[in-house]
Amino acid sequence: MLRIRKLTYRIEGRTLIEGADATVQDGAKVGLVGRNGCGKTTLFNLICGELAPESGDIVLSDGHRIGRVTQEAPGTDASLIDTVLAADTERADLLAEAETATDPHRIGEIHTRLADIGAYAAEARAASILAGLGFDDEAQRRPCASFSGGWRMRVALAAILFLEPDLLLLDEPTNYLDLEGTVWLENYLTRYPHTVVVISHDRDLLDVVAREIVHVDNGKLVSYRGNYSNFERQRRERAQAVAREAERVNEQREHMQAYVDRFRYKASKARQAQSRLKMLAKMGPPEPILDEAVVPIRIPAPKRALSPPIIAAERVVLGYGETAVLKRVNIRIDDDDRIALLGANGNGKSTLAKMLAGKLAPMEGSVVRADRMKIAYFAQHQLDELVAGESPVDHVRRRLRFEEGEAQVRSRVAQMGLGTERMDTAAKDLSGGERAKLLLGLATMEGAHLLILDEPTNHLDIDSRAALIDAINGYEGAVILISHDRYLIEACADRLWLVADGSVRPYEEDMAAYRDFILSAARKSKSESGPAKDKPSAQDRRRDAAEARAALAPLRKRIKAAEKEIALATAEIAKCEAALADPALYTSDPAKATKLSTERARWVGRKETAEEEWLAASEDYEAAGSETQPAGA
Repeated sequence: MLRIRKLTYRIEGRTLIEGADATVQDGAKVGLVGRNGCGKTTLFNLICGELAPESGDIVLSDGHRIGRVTQEAPGTDASLIDTVLAADTERADLLAEAETATDPHRIGEIHTRLADIGAYAAEARAASILAGLGFDDEAQRRPCASFSGGWRMRVALAAILFLEPDLLLLDEPTNYLDLEGTVWLENYLTRYPHTVVVISHDRDLLDVVAREIVHVDNGKLVSYRGNYSNFERQRRERAQAVAREAERVNEQREHMQAYVDRFRYKASKARQAQSRLKMLAKMGPPEPILDEAVVPIRIPAPKRALSPPIIAAERVVLGYGETAVLKRVNIRIDDDDRIALLGANGNGKSTLAKMLAGKLAPMEGSVVRADRMKIAYFAQHQLDELVAGESPVDHVRRRLRFEEGEAQVRSRVAQMGLGTERMDTAAKDLSGGERAKLLLGLATMEGAHLLILDEPTNHLDIDSRAALIDAINGYEGAVILISHDRYLIEACADRLWLVADGSVRPYEEDMAAYRDFILSAARKSKSESGPAKDKPSAQDRRRDAAEARAALAPLRKRIKAAEKEIALATAEIAKCEAALADPALYTSDPAKATKLSTERARWVGRKETAEEEWLAASEDYEAAGSETQPAGA
């Protein structure tokens, strides 16, 4: 168990966390959310002991191991598989000692301990994790130094997953993953046997993995039951409740004020008027839910329309040197297309994007582009192209070559989603999300006809991702999108192209089907690599089916009990709300109104608990059903 009590931490005079409390139970799956810069990573540093709090304490159960992905990606000559295996230092030490030990008693102890920690199956487990993160058998034998920084960060993630710490802390783990790796990680974390706390701005990951959300909200840690969608719903309900309470308080204040104004100078009523003045002084509005406004992003429209198609490719072969990556590419892009590219990293998505952007010439075939077409190309690696010492205003002014005045320059920066207070900040001091907004704004300044976005959401918080979705959907040109963010793809793309097996072809299913396709492919690969199993007999199948039904019975009972509790709570909430809807209740019997509000809140809590139980039981039922499905059924 992790317990945070009265925790306060300040940095450079700014309070990040103040008097915060939170408890994380063993085995919990927690999403840690909040705006960029609110202190989420700082909290991880405090939990790991890398920073000391100003006051308060953090208590972890005795003997619990904390695991966190290192900030430095491994870049040694050791192979990927050896790097991951080396993360388990106890196993490595025991294996080394086993080579030199001579005492029979000690040798027995070593091998017993190796068996207890699963040391002999460790290589297979490490290989499975690396495969899930996108490394095939050949890649796993290559040295870490031969991979780029992003791929090495995957190795660092694989190492910490292999170690299986009691408390796993993950800070934006999908930033270096493709969609396939993200789906694999989601599935892995749902089955992880210990406690997970993950910082993420990926809504789908938080919906699949998290069973509790901890929101870093104005220096406090506020816990919500359920996944991210439930968190959003509860926040909206809380905001609506605060607004209703504020309205009620204001009506009560107006009523009291009217009484005071009428009778304050009348001798017989003076005492009552003074009493109400004191009550007015004590009354205050309910504490509001504070959220910083997100500056909207605007992508300029093309200055003139083009006749479709804007790009047409026939029998195109793409590659590098003499190595072909994609063959016989036949595609057409119209002026209003919204296309997302699917496929594992290394299959050619970025290669195709570079060809469309005019940055890579085809090895064979023809590509026809519309005359005077403008293309905006955004890729995360381009963040390094920003001038570290220049502000967003400096970058835009230099791009415009002084053709516009200061007010117009700053207006352009504002359209990029950067607030007034950040316009004059040096690029090196901007957050990753702010730099991404600046780079996107610079790429699209001239009103492109085609916008190519390669992982645009890395470093953007959830609200900034929502602003980007609005900007893309409001943009009038064509869009090519590469992203591991399924929510972004579903919100923006009208067509899906699968880049795999050296080809580009339409994918006619939706993103849910693609997720299932990824997981089924992973299961198939795992089963094919495992030992062959004899075909079960009819008797075995009947026995397995009976066992499956017996295993599912308690889950069905849990589901029905939860449904009954939800129905009861819904009815009781309706009764309370019907009574509270009477305006006269608050003046005729304020105590009853208070009691009814408390009762409603209690039933709302019971309903939320029952809904979470229903969700968990339903997911367990579906998982158990698929795992225990008898052969041939």
